[in-house]
Amino acid sequence: MKTGLLFSNKSLLHDTGNYHPENKYRINSILENLKRKKNLNLDFIQVNKFDHKYLQMTHDKDYLSKVEESFPQKGQIFLDGDTVLSPGSRDAAYDAVSSIINAIDLINLKKIKNAFCAVRPPGHHAESKKAMGFCVFNNAAVGANYLIEKYKLNKVAIVDFDVHHGNGTQNIFYGNPKVLYCSTHQHPLFPGTGLNNERGNFNNIFNIPLPAGTNSEQYFLAYEHVIQKLNQFKPEFIIFSAGFDAHKDDPLSNFGLKSNDFYEITRRTIESSKDYCKGKVVSILEGGYNLKALVESSEAHIKSLSEY
Repeated sequence: MKTGLLFSNKSLLHDTGNYHPENKYRINSILENLKRKKNLNLDFIQVNKFDHKYLQMTHDKDYLSKVEESFPQKGQIFLDGDTVLSPGSRDAAYDAVSSIINAIDLINLKKIKNAFCAVRPPGHHAESKKAMGFCVFNNAAVGANYLIEKYKLNKVAIVDFDVHHGNGTQNIFYGNPKVLYCSTHQHPLFPGTGLNNERGNFNNIFNIPLPAGTNSEQYFLAYEHVIQKLNQFKPEFIIFSAGFDAHKDDPLSNFGLKSNDFYEITRRTIESSKDYCKGKVVSILEGGYNLKALVESSEAHIKSLSEY
């Protein structure tokens, strides 16, 4: 089976402005690069619709109504200081959620072996009741809740290697023993959360805050603790919140990872979890704001997915 590359052309219609770091050129660059990589053996899949009831399992009903009413007919509006909506944002945001649900279904139907969702807006800062940090809906959280409700899973892990802490994902699952949330991130840095004493009500939150200047060797020494935590929890399914802004060239952080480090993060995670997770992995794009670094790092990540 192939790795599924789920995408939506409507992701490009989410218009944040050319100078906003989270812009349409991110998706364009990733897709144009991957379409040239015949050796990756990818199955390119346009996303389909999904049942919006699954959004209500993750987000407050009043918040969902507010977002629906906020999509503008023209121009742009701000849900918070840096989360922009345009007329095209509605379809893009819903398709981002669709992508992870579609990917989960395709894996369970054995149509693909694993998946990467190249969509936007990102999701891991979105709280149950508010948008935040470029994020409207928490795509990874919706996916985890979908696995629990639709497929009756009891153990789902979300591994977040974005350089910013996924405050929204953490808060959504803080009291849910069926979800393990693991995050490596720079601290201090936006949003300021993710200290290692934030552990969840069931010891199901695992944060590794790392200082500015963290290099590859230091990062992987820390990441071994994520692997150990996964081995203790033994998830039946893994969701990657795949941010590539820990790259040394990213303008929004101060980590020192190299492009191929994202291959290694992926390889170590899948290899260590194969006995209990059996390769059931969906990855969804979060951050990454230097286009060259984003293209190289996402390719390395997807190359590792395609080898399993």
